[in-house]
Amino acid sequence: MSAVADSPVHSSSSDDFAAFLDTELGASSPDSSPVKEAENEDELESVSRIKRRKIESIEETEGSTSEGIIKQNLEASVDVDVCAHPGSFGSMCIRCGQKLDGESGVTFGYIHKGLRLHDEEISRLRNTDMKSLLCRRKLYFVLDLDHTLLNSTHLSHLSPEESHLFNRTDSLQDVSKGSLFKLEHMHMMTKLRPFVRSFLKEASEMFEMYIYTMGDRPYALEMAKLLDPRGEYFNAKVISRDDGTQKHQKGLDVVLGQESAVLILDDTEHAWMKHKDNLILMERYHFFASSCRQFGFNCKSLAELGNDEDETDGALAKILKVLKKVHCKFFDKRQEDLVDRDVRQVLSSVRSEVLGGCVIVFSRIFHGALPSLRKMAEQLGATCLTELDPSVTHVVGTDVGTEKSRWAVKENKFLVHPRWIEAANFFWEKQPEENFIIKTKQ
Repeated sequence: MSAVADSPVHSSSSDDFAAFLDTELGASSPDSSPVKEAENEDELESVSRIKRRKIESIEETEGSTSEGIIKQNLEASVDVDVCAHPGSFGSMCIRCGQKLDGESGVTFGYIHKGLRLHDEEISRLRNTDMKSLLCRRKLYFVLDLDHTLLNSTHLSHLSPEESHLFNRTDSLQDVSKGSLFKLEHMHMMTKLRPFVRSFLKEASEMFEMYIYTMGDRPYALEMAKLLDPRGEYFNAKVISRDDGTQKHQKGLDVVLGQESAVLILDDTEHAWMKHKDNLILMERYHFFASSCRQFGFNCKSLAELGNDEDETDGALAKILKVLKKVHCKFFDKRQEDLVDRDVRQVLSSVRSEVLGGCVIVFSRIFHGALPSLRKMAEQLGATCLTELDPSVTHVVGTDVGTEKSRWAVKENKFLVHPRWIEAANFFWEKQPEENFIIKTKQ
């Protein structure tokens, strides 16, 4: 078994990495068997002694002869054995077994505990994987768990009106046939979002997928089992807060994929401050009452109402349409040089079509909310003006009594609530204005 032979990750990156370890650690020396079995620091230390003895033997031979040609050959042999230390396992180099000082590079503990790769090796793996992925017409997709693909709650947090759920939970023996699970050992109940299984199946045909959650690792792995019981989609490309490099933030530095080919699906924009251009913001899934309370909603949960999102026209179904559109545009046959293409530009282009042709004026929007609302509208393709003119199609506000609101009614323009823009942002399509009309007072 190689140093990462028991790694659960089997993406093209990890396959390349495992092959690299087996080849570089094992095949470069006739004494390869100790390397291929090295799984801990003690064994790697033994491997490093083998490497050092080889180099020391060469150095002794060089000192005992004055023949120039022998010296040149020996120097060349030494050069072959000089290691660039592409990464470490524990404190030992993954290639030569030498004990290393310092902690440069990035830790990939979710691939294998104690594995750290240096920047040059990460770049090499990403470049290699990128070419392989593009040949298979695939991109990378990083998915959040909570409020995006599912909703979980502690059993003790279930409200009296949610007690009926105890009689509705599905079997853990075959989770592929259920969506509501009681996890006794974790004192939790989890509800998978409607359409999630179809969503993952279709997305897996277009993307190499990762899970990335701010939950701890045991929780992340349990949720991965519910979503992907056969290991078809994520295998163990499951990143938790324990694997991140920044506190309270998620980053693509621990994903073995080029940023220019990564899409992210998450309900929290602030978790991805450095990668907003890669992000598809998801409408939160609040199945349990505790989830509603967590985000300050004073309303009944879906579970309390005995209701749920629509399976075929819900949030995930709508996002799947977006993913298909982005994927199609990225791999447009009329364009060449896929390696130089950037999915962030494609995503921005698709987003800008949502409110294309809409001309908006804001009326009495709370000052702190106006900049973000204006930016959102412009990213969706709308033109935002500060003053009224005949080109205006929508007045966005909350008060029918303002001058601009009265003008909209008089001129037969749309007078809509700011939630109209927010809904378009979540669903990536222009929403029916009649669902967001500000009604005039009688």
